[in-house]
Amino acid sequence: MILKVKWSGTEYLVDISDLVDTNTVIDIKNKVYEKTEVQPDRQKILNLKQKNGKVAADTTTISQLNVKDGMKLMMMGSREETIVSANTKPDDLPEVIDDLEFTEEEVEAQHDPVYLKKVERRIDEYELKFINPPREGRKLLVLDIDYTLFDHRSVAEQAGELMRPYLHEFLEAAYDDYDIIIWSATSLKWIEEKMRVLGVTDNPNYKITAHVDDSAMISVHTGKGVVEVKPLPVLWAKLSQYDATNTIMFDDIRRNFIMNPQSGLRIHSFRNAHQNRSSDRELLKLSKYLKLIARLPDFLKLNHRHWEDYVRRHK
Repeated sequence: MILKVKWSGTEYLVDISDLVDTNTVIDIKNKVYEKTEVQPDRQKILNLKQKNGKVAADTTTISQLNVKDGMKLMMMGSREETIVSANTKPDDLPEVIDDLEFTEEEVEAQHDPVYLKKVERRIDEYELKFINPPREGRKLLVLDIDYTLFDHRSVAEQAGELMRPYLHEFLEAAYDDYDIIIWSATSLKWIEEKMRVLGVTDNPNYKITAHVDDSAMISVHTGKGVVEVKPLPVLWAKLSQYDATNTIMFDDIRRNFIMNPQSGLRIHSFRNAHQNRSSDRELLKLSKYLKLIARLPDFLKLNHRHWEDYVRRHK
């Protein structure tokens, strides 16, 4: 039996054919370790379930698992050297890591005929599949997942432990005024899986309009190399009621806004979930901002970089 384990953007084929019914989940994790070098005790396989629907423990036997050949699993966890590196300050660390300003080259990318042609091709080729129909009179909120709504690198027993605090409250409040699209730089199946394990897919208090995956992105050459970005015109071409005047996008990486910089709001990254869950209030504050601007006729008159000042001034 072959399991397909997705970790850190790569899919690994894990052969468990030599395991028998009395082997356990820890034996599967040892197989995963051989492929990924992530220690078994640091692995969290999100959608590995027992036949009774309960989450599988390390001691669960293979005979008790709901698995089949070719099954796709999503894993979180870090290699030991990555953890050590993350906790060690490099000698050559610059004083400031700047993702706050676009270079002149990046600013001009949104007008470059080469990239506009790429956007046109994405519009022609990309099929946007609706989960729920757009609603009249709403604005559009486009959300990233990794490090925006979810710490996808830390290890936890339950996915909810890695969810950004107040996620469901935020989405419920936003849904009053905005249609919501999830756009992540990964494949559609992993977007769907993450939304499912976070309890977003079937939440009764709000609905997601669509999921958009990495195949809707385009590559842009910058002074920092080639980067993949999220061009909102791909969505606007398929959702005629939306444009730059009524769309806002949240992402923890500012370069994703290169083709539509005035529509992007860079959210603070949510990392190290276990340490930061008790103090992170980003979504609560942004919820207030979305509510304040929801009745404005033109978002292009806003500077989203100053959203916190905007909230303070309009208390």
